[in-house]
Amino acid sequence: MTLSVDLNSDMGEAFGPWPMGDDAGLLKTVTSANIACGYHAGDPDVMARTMAEAVENGVGLGAHPGFPDLQGFGRRPMHVPLPTLANMVRYQVGAAQAMARAAGGQIRHLKLHGALSNMACKDADMARACFQAALEVAPDIIIMGLAATVMEKVCRDLQCKWAGEIFADRAYNSDGTLVDRRLPGAMIHDADKAAERMVAMIKAGAILTDSGDTLPTRIDTICVHGDSAEAVHMAKNIRQALEAAGIAVTAFSGPPLDQ
Repeated sequence: MTLSVDLNSDMGEAFGPWPMGDDAGLLKTVTSANIACGYHAGDPDVMARTMAEAVENGVGLGAHPGFPDLQGFGRRPMHVPLPTLANMVRYQVGAAQAMARAAGGQIRHLKLHGALSNMACKDADMARACFQAALEVAPDIIIMGLAATVMEKVCRDLQCKWAGEIFADRAYNSDGTLVDRRLPGAMIHDADKAAERMVAMIKAGAILTDSGDTLPTRIDTICVHGDSAEAVHMAKNIRQALEAAGIAVTAFSGPPLDQ
């Protein structure tokens, strides 16, 4: 059986005249795009442009909701009542659906951003509030979440479509969560090292942590953050390494976790 994996990137994170990342370049390499919905980054013009470019390149469209924190790029933890958090997710998914439809596409998946995602990886109630809200707006949406975390358990309970994600440019803790960005070694900037790690993880069917732990898990997609200077080079390098290793790079289908 041929191994396959999706390659995704967070994008549409420019705001007004302030650019962020090379979305056009990434869209020539990735198979899925997680597009900011205006809370942590992005605006209607940026969303429209990014959606249109993704559709043109045949890239799967995803809503990428975050905390309402433009200044902190959604990477600062916020404590929001769960009903309010659910409404924030509904609002952002709805905006993404409208912009995708106008661009001739449709929202296929959801991926939480930054601090919202990091917190929901450890807090089942928070993850459930976000995912249920998205499913109420878009019942067939695929939830993309950090593999081998609480997110996966919540999606199993919800019996929804799921895509397990690993990160190419981030180091892992022994529990499968991401090393805090403030700590040394949390970010991986070497494209060759990132590609090597991804090939090894896909072949192992597991997250390989920096401490040497092996965490078996279903891996459907690999993320390359779009806001770094080396993002396009890293994405190309990873795709080439995967394909050279006989691993097909294709969009995920998101079957439920019980399959």
